[in-house]
Amino acid sequence: MGLDTSGLLPLSDALQGMLAQLDGCCDSEQLPLPEALGRVLAMDIASPLSVPPFDNSAMDGYAVRLADLVGGAPLIMAGKAFAGQPYQGEWPAGHCVRIMTGAPVPAGTDAVVMQEETQADGDRITFLTTPVPGQNIRRRGEDIREGASVLAAGTRLTAREMPLLASLGIASVPVRRPLKVAIFSTGDELKPIGTPLAHGDIYDSNRYGVRAMLDRMGCDCLDLGIIPDDPAQLRAAFLKADREADALITTGGVSVGEADFTKQLLEELGEIGFWKLAIKPGKPFAFGRLPHAWFFGLPGNPVSAMVTFDQLVQPALAKLAGQRFERPLQLQAIAAEPLKKAPGRLDFQRGILTQGPNGLEVRSTGSQDSAVFSSLSRANCYIVLEREQGRVAAGETVTVEPFGGLLL
Repeated sequence: MGLDTSGLLPLSDALQGMLAQLDGCCDSEQLPLPEALGRVLAMDIASPLSVPPFDNSAMDGYAVRLADLVGGAPLIMAGKAFAGQPYQGEWPAGHCVRIMTGAPVPAGTDAVVMQEETQADGDRITFLTTPVPGQNIRRRGEDIREGASVLAAGTRLTAREMPLLASLGIASVPVRRPLKVAIFSTGDELKPIGTPLAHGDIYDSNRYGVRAMLDRMGCDCLDLGIIPDDPAQLRAAFLKADREADALITTGGVSVGEADFTKQLLEELGEIGFWKLAIKPGKPFAFGRLPHAWFFGLPGNPVSAMVTFDQLVQPALAKLAGQRFERPLQLQAIAAEPLKKAPGRLDFQRGILTQGPNGLEVRSTGSQDSAVFSSLSRANCYIVLEREQGRVAAGETVTVEPFGGLLL
């Protein structure tokens, strides 16, 4: 696939090499706004109006003209303005207008004085402070100007964006269709949950983690189940995924020493690279292209599968879906205990990040073996230890990556 597969491939090189080959593959459609939650915008969205659409009051109080405030003399209340019910009457000199938050300010208003800074005696209002021009007035277009870009193509619509679009009166939006991803697990030892285990069997767990992460990404999942180590059944599964999906993710079958026909079949059907990554957990990984679908082969060990999906497959699928992707936030924290680490691979240890008396602290969840999934279920972050770093002493500063949307 155009990448050096000798030795251990750095994570950054693997990710860069994948992303350079991928382009968005999802067509667009127009959807009513309520149906667009979780979808990816296919085009930039420009505001059809200014926000606010008119000058309005930011406080409950009184609209005034500065020229009327002379010598502390009270003003007579000419009327009232409410949100949705603007003041329509005459506004003689020496008068003010009672106004509520969100109401349009009457023409000629210089400022709004909040009611706590006034004293009322019937319709006679005394002002205890002298306002400045523009005080407590939200100006038309102060938030968004008509025609301004408000959301960029590639934005995934969440609860943050939906009310913004609704506030602009946008009833439908152009979005990408969901990326369709096929998944299956391989291995004669794997058994479905809910069935008894024979000696040597284990339950298929990776597929449930992968499917959950795909659901969080808004992908359509084609779950092909467990495929045994049989060339004919594997071929049928690969061909079905290639016909019906944009991408295929498998777990297992990419490590050295596993059934050779898996590797042979993939190379026969498409162009596949089997990599040894310089990360822990997750050294074995495969990436490539079938005739019509992209392929991602995850390791069989449960934690390895989750980490490689999170760090490699997630940004790749986002690009295929046309979604803008930002790398996870990384922070600095104090190691609350010693951490074991051998130089040679970038290590994503599972940790528990807390607020300590002197700042952020992190400790290990225990065993970091790639088969110990309980260590991931207890964690809320990765402790990211660089490739050539060795053991970490208690009190040293380390990099942590809090779990994002896929693992929460």
